[in-house]
Amino acid sequence: MPADDTLADVLARIAPGTSLRDGLERILRGRTGALIVLGHDEVVDDLSTGGFEIDVPFTPTALRELAKMDGAIVLAPAEGRIVRAATHLMPDQRIGSSETGTRHRTADRVAQQTGFPVVTVSQSMQLIAVYVEGRRHVVEGSEQVLARANQAVATLERYRTRLDEVTAGLSALEIEDLVTVRDVAVVAQRQEMVTRIAREVENHVRELGTDGRLLSLQLDELVSGVMEERALVVRDYRPDDAPVEPTETLESLESLAASDLVDVGAVARALGIGDASRLDHPLSARGYRLLARVPRLPAAVVSRLVEQFGTLQDLLTASTEQLLGVDGVGEQRARSVREGLSRLAESSILDRY
Repeated sequence: MPADDTLADVLARIAPGTSLRDGLERILRGRTGALIVLGHDEVVDDLSTGGFEIDVPFTPTALRELAKMDGAIVLAPAEGRIVRAATHLMPDQRIGSSETGTRHRTADRVAQQTGFPVVTVSQSMQLIAVYVEGRRHVVEGSEQVLARANQAVATLERYRTRLDEVTAGLSALEIEDLVTVRDVAVVAQRQEMVTRIAREVENHVRELGTDGRLLSLQLDELVSGVMEERALVVRDYRPDDAPVEPTETLESLESLAASDLVDVGAVARALGIGDASRLDHPLSARGYRLLARVPRLPAAVVSRLVEQFGTLQDLLTASTEQLLGVDGVGEQRARSVREGLSRLAESSILDRY
């Protein structure tokens, strides 16, 4: 699991509203320090000397009382148990660490050696810190996290508005058969930007725990349909020799550095549809995206329609009799496809002009 994902997972486990966060807050209020290993195996046992093997159920009050003693506390979070208390940890001294305090340096080395996250509570600075795979993250209060999250949501709202604009523009261009590489790349670029900002907000939501419920609802509304649209755009414009499923192309987009994502030519290369020298090259949509907007049209039927007609333009000009020749399309469904595409074409053109 990538380090960012591991840290996000740990922050979710100690978010406000969790029993572990309750225990950490009790330690802070009690003006004592703590070193807590969030995991237990043979490696942790080999690093542990002295203390007590207690193996009792985890409770916030138990964590607070055990933190009064010197030494580390070892948890088995999956089972919700406290395994060891008041133990002395002796990690490999050759493991590098930039920490200076004994407790924090030990936490850093233990996290690197065992692979388990380690949480420290600083008695003097009244801070909670998490050590994960050589990284240190200071756990902030809900007010600070919420302030950053609200800024990210405001940015996400602006980017989603712009995405909706360029997507509507692409729909109109598809109807008129005037799409270029640039038009598709700009839509994919905006979709990827919205997705990345949404991930940042999602991490804030996880860190906020129960304090992030309203933020979670905002996020769900702002990113509604974006993931599906990303896949449909890729399927509409993939090269003929590319896989039908968009997974590889989406991974290529996700791997773009932030500096490359602002370059439309780089986005076009990731999509496999051209580069900076071909941005004005014409393209034709297959029709996956617009067909997906036709009510009650199954994905399997959409695929068969695209296979049969090849392009959106051929679909737009297809007669009811031609549509009836597609497996799974009866008279009522053929009429629904014809009327649905006609309404989409009309509304797209009106929105554009």
